[in-house]
Amino acid sequence: MNTPPIVNSPVLWAAALGVFLVIGLQSFIYLRAARRAASAAGMTPGELRTAFRTGALVAVGPSLAVVVVAVSLLTVFGTPAVLVRIGLIGSASFETVAAQSAAQTAGIELGGAGYDDRAFALVFFTMSVAGAAWMVSTLVFTPILSRADRRIRAVNPMVMSIVPGAAMISAFTYLGLTEVNKSAVHLVTFVTGALVMVLLHLAATRWRKAWIREWSVGVAVAAALGAAAVAL
Repeated sequence: MNTPPIVNSPVLWAAALGVFLVIGLQSFIYLRAARRAASAAGMTPGELRTAFRTGALVAVGPSLAVVVVAVSLLTVFGTPAVLVRIGLIGSASFETVAAQSAAQTAGIELGGAGYDDRAFALVFFTMSVAGAAWMVSTLVFTPILSRADRRIRAVNPMVMSIVPGAAMISAFTYLGLTEVNKSAVHLVTFVTGALVMVLLHLAATRWRKAWIREWSVGVAVAAALGAAAVAL
């Protein structure tokens, strides 16, 4: 595996640290804003703590897959680039495809012959620009969607209580169904995760145990990974 010296340069480490600081500041501002808005939303301090805890637990499961991919790419992109692009901002699969596309366009192989400092700079630049499109889209469309949200709520508040949940279910169902056609292992993984999630939510409702719902995503991901290991 050919790794250019620049991948772990002090400049990249400084840039990665800057990104960490910005994200930490954003998280602090968000948490403070959520605490201030909790009373207006009718949330008690206990409910707010539960929401924070649930979010933290839910993030653990999906992060496991990213960690596995990130570790495997350390020798190609170096630690700073992996931390910034895959560990914090981008999708592991999206970043990998962007890097491979840039390398193929330049006629080189990631980690292979010709993968020097210039090639790494091209690959990293492509990953960064492609990822920046998501941020620009968020900046542009968030105010537009906010105005649409206010107008719809003024007409019928019930619509906006249903649409976000339906959109999330549709998005994740679509992403999942695109994987089941790849192999029987993918199908088993998808079905197992879905069944475990449904059963856990039914159990949480039946026994009125909120902690079961909080752990549902992490448990479902672990069960799906276990089923995939058995099905291989």
